[in-house]
Amino acid sequence: MLMPKRVKYRRVHRGRRSGRASRGAEVSFGEFGLRAEQAAWIDSRQIEAARRAITHTMKRGGRVWIRIFPDKPVTAKPAETRMGSGKGAPDHWVAVVKPGRILFEVGDIDEATAREAMRLASHKLPIPTSFVVREKPAEGVEAEGEAAEAEVIPAPEAEVQVAEAQVVEAAVAEGVE
Repeated sequence: MLMPKRVKYRRVHRGRRSGRASRGAEVSFGEFGLRAEQAAWIDSRQIEAARRAITHTMKRGGRVWIRIFPDKPVTAKPAETRMGSGKGAPDHWVAVVKPGRILFEVGDIDEATAREAMRLASHKLPIPTSFVVREKPAEGVEAEGEAAEAEVIPAPEAEVQVAEAQVVEAAVAEGVE
């Protein structure tokens, strides 16, 4: 199961889950994703169960990305313990999920298989989810990453010609004065 190797503090406050997800709200790695529609704490066991459902459906084909990580400890006090005497010991780990967050991504498989895998994974999670497809850039419009690759780099011969032209211009300027 997923859990951090080490944390700064053993116990944390409960926190708030209001608002929509600002980070992790777009499909970044694969072609298809599973998006959360409500806020929740998703347990590490639930994440693992959903991951196993996805990989089983894909029959070891394609790739899977888990976009959430359970880094929040949840404490629990022992059963039949009186009130007081401090906060309980860490019991399990959860990932704090807000609406709009991409939980899982898959790639290198067809859409029908991906849709079925995400449907089965959603049954393992405590919140309603939706299947999303990565947006493709519009025709004729380059993506940001492609624009950097399309930049023209001058050849070494062109640099030499520019340098020779600058030398000639400097000589002409000296002769004119």
